[in-house]
Amino acid sequence: MAQRRGPARPRLWFELALIGVSYWIYSLVRNAVPEQAAVAQKNAMWVWHSEQFFGVNVERSINHAVNSVGWLIVGMNYYYATLHFIITIGVLIWLYRSHPGRYAAGRTVLFITTGIALVGFYFFPLAPPRLTGLGFIDTVEVHHTWGSLASGAGASVSNQFAAMPSMHIGWSTWCGLTVFFLAERKWVRALGLIYPLFTLSVIISTANHYWMDAVGGLLCLAVGFAVTRLIYHRWAYQFPQIPASWQGQGTVPEQRPTPVGAGSQR
Repeated sequence: MAQRRGPARPRLWFELALIGVSYWIYSLVRNAVPEQAAVAQKNAMWVWHSEQFFGVNVERSINHAVNSVGWLIVGMNYYYATLHFIITIGVLIWLYRSHPGRYAAGRTVLFITTGIALVGFYFFPLAPPRLTGLGFIDTVEVHHTWGSLASGAGASVSNQFAAMPSMHIGWSTWCGLTVFFLAERKWVRALGLIYPLFTLSVIISTANHYWMDAVGGLLCLAVGFAVTRLIYHRWAYQFPQIPASWQGQGTVPEQRPTPVGAGSQR
């Protein structure tokens, strides 16, 4: 019950070990899932035809339009390959250092979201648009950019059919909400909201995901928040920046005013 009243103060060595082991397990499980090419292609056709039915199958048009702007699509390729990890780790570090009282709950949301995604990868293998033969452009192959495990040499060590749900959207939205609710400066909070929207444009433009993959990522994140709420009996951002019980336990950041959207419970 004490853990539900307030998460324990995070310890750096434990968090580094937990993140490292968790990402290793995530990569191991994600890439160990049987690729099932035939099933993945069948599911891709179902997704595409479903989008056609609802009139939202705009991915191919966007992919072709953005690919015609060389500097933009090359930048998006590198964005897709790198910022997904860099920004997520950066937000985790910021949360740990500046909002230690909220860190454990926030980190738990991210971990649960990712765990649910692994279930999706296993039970719903999905070929990304660039592998369907539906006329999409594989922008990594065309522009010979590096760093992506989605195409080129990296494809041999990564499950190509783990597209549903999109963790680019799940993780970027977690980052965006964390920054929006906890950052003090308005322009930083605005960037938090822009980040997942731009990530959505990137995953569509590079033909790595469908709109429905993004919806799947958001659903996983919603479950992550809900389960964390059940564990801690508060929403992730409602904990105080520094619980009163931690005072005098060593160096802690200066207590700042309660950010937008975070509760004032102490």
